[in-house]
Amino acid sequence: MKHFDEAATRAPLGFEKLVPALRAAFAAEAQVPPRHVHGIETANAEGGSKGTVLIMPAWSDAGFLGIKTINIFPGNSARGLPGLHATYVLYDARTGVPLAMMDGNEITARRTAAASALGASFLARHDARHLLVLGTGRIARMLPAAHASVRPLDEVTVWNHRPEGAEALAAQLRAEGWNAQAAVDLEAAVRSADIVSCATLATSPLVRGEWLVPGSHLDLIGSFTPAMREADVQCFAGARTFIDTNEALQKSGDLLDAIAAGTLRAPEVQGTLADLCRGERAGRHGDAERTVFKAVGSALEDLTAATLVWQHTAA
Repeated sequence: MKHFDEAATRAPLGFEKLVPALRAAFAAEAQVPPRHVHGIETANAEGGSKGTVLIMPAWSDAGFLGIKTINIFPGNSARGLPGLHATYVLYDARTGVPLAMMDGNEITARRTAAASALGASFLARHDARHLLVLGTGRIARMLPAAHASVRPLDEVTVWNHRPEGAEALAAQLRAEGWNAQAAVDLEAAVRSADIVSCATLATSPLVRGEWLVPGSHLDLIGSFTPAMREADVQCFAGARTFIDTNEALQKSGDLLDAIAAGTLRAPEVQGTLADLCRGERAGRHGDAERTVFKAVGSALEDLTAATLVWQHTAA
């Protein structure tokens, strides 16, 4: 079994390749069972720290089977550790033989950012140039490059609940050549952005619907459980809402809250990424409408990324 470290996993996953690969994967057929979700709390956990483990399998007719194990411990930030750790194992789907162990953190971050950009390719205005990123973690750092692969970005704003974190990421992005700055006033930042992308582990809403202007696109990719939320219920009122998969309707605290409040009805969800990629549902209708994309992640995205890594090596 081959082993791909972080650098080797990252190398074949440029967004100019990964976003189109995800589009093709969602348009095709694959087997993606529901993820297994388990809460983790040990008797000797410091400070009552709790975690979540996700087990996400998928396989396709291309002959690959993949299983990702991902551990999320939000309290790690206080320890100076990443909040997410993941491993990915790729198998031959015809024999079950293990093929490779890959860096699951890199796969998770890059496919999440790529799925965010894929959604925006259908839902953000074609002239969208100003991206607001909420969060400063691994995924947040990748969002400018991912979205620039589908829209002509020329301005990036970063907000974080810790202002020093936003300043640090903005400085890093400037060093990479981006026109980037940190924001302290979140409301003002949301009102001025074309695309608002949330990549946080928030459990209370950050973005308010009254701040979102006509023509904006709200991208919610951080929360993935009913206890997590990044947007208030008014964000969905008057907007056309799309989801990555139907699982989002059971897993997303943002959607569940909006449905309970009546600002969104489940039948009014406009479609999934598969619907968009297959041309079965139309994306943005006009420059003035407001759109929302809610993603909780899919094992299909992981399998697509892992397959790209494997095929790059075999080429």
